[in-house]
Amino acid sequence: MIPAQLRAWAGAVPKPDASAVKECRRRMDAIAKPLDGLGLFEEMIARMAGMQRTAQVGIAKAKLPVFCADNGIVEEGVAQSDASVTAAVALSLGRGTSSVCRMAKEAGIDVLPVDIGMQKAVPEEKGVRNCNIRRGTGNFLKGKAMTEEEAVAAIRCGLELAEECAAEGAQLLLTGEMGIGNTTTSAAMAAALLHLPVETVTGRGAGLTDAGLQRKRDVIRLGLQLHGFERGDETVEAAEVFRLLCSVGGLDIAGMAGVFLGGALCDTPVVIDGVISAVAALTAERLFPGCRAYMLASHQGKEPAMPVLLARLGLRAPVHAALALGEGTGGVMLVPLLRMALAVYHGDTGFDALGMVPYERYGK
Repeated sequence: MIPAQLRAWAGAVPKPDASAVKECRRRMDAIAKPLDGLGLFEEMIARMAGMQRTAQVGIAKAKLPVFCADNGIVEEGVAQSDASVTAAVALSLGRGTSSVCRMAKEAGIDVLPVDIGMQKAVPEEKGVRNCNIRRGTGNFLKGKAMTEEEAVAAIRCGLELAEECAAEGAQLLLTGEMGIGNTTTSAAMAAALLHLPVETVTGRGAGLTDAGLQRKRDVIRLGLQLHGFERGDETVEAAEVFRLLCSVGGLDIAGMAGVFLGGALCDTPVVIDGVISAVAALTAERLFPGCRAYMLASHQGKEPAMPVLLARLGLRAPVHAALALGEGTGGVMLVPLLRMALAVYHGDTGFDALGMVPYERYGK
């Protein structure tokens, strides 16, 4: 049984504005350039018109909540580090000195660090928003990672942050995370969501030896067995997806799922970052069908589950650079590229201005 609140949210997801998409495509074809000359970026801009419900697409203001959370499964030796690293990076995010903060400054993106599930509390005056649901998830080899109430609270947190950012004028939302052990939780969820072998979807994370990688895979396999997620098909029913999230997921994944939901409810595009964000995106789509219409892929990271996750969402990533930084860094890289494409779109240099005969679109 899926909680009533999740059913209510699912029923509220709107469809994008098809007329805005059509107008955007018409304007794009009127620009003095080869048809589809900007490739995937033309498709993304047209989709954004539908999301924002206007052909006047804009992303002047973008915000990136970074969800920081610890994962109890780290007790099983699946990562090189522990919760002290989560706390250290959260503080760096709060100071504006982390990798994503330096990149976001160059791109003019606001970063909002959020404690959604860290073991160690960080004072809010250190620049980290306190939205803590619990001090780290449980070890999923010993029980569920979180309760249903905690999972709903984490989704609500992401939704409310998305609504807050949109109310402050954000035209684009990005998703980021930080937490030791979250490539284990995301791989566990990916294996069940995609019904793929654990070996196929599990990578080395921040860096594991061969023995460490094997240990990580064994832990995930056992966890899925313990919670009853070894079946002959993908986990697609909303109730089972929610049970999967509670069983082996992370609070960062739940929070980002809430952002994807919030973007849809606020007519705001949301950018997927790496594999953990992509797992959250697919989780959101299966809990709240229609959310993917408001998602943009940024990069195809090097974690092995990434291309399959994007394929299930029907999305293509323009950046292929084997990135594995996390924190939303891949999403931040997308924004300047989108802004350059939008400069062409809004520049409106028509064929008449160049004395050219317009190209005609055939076969479509």
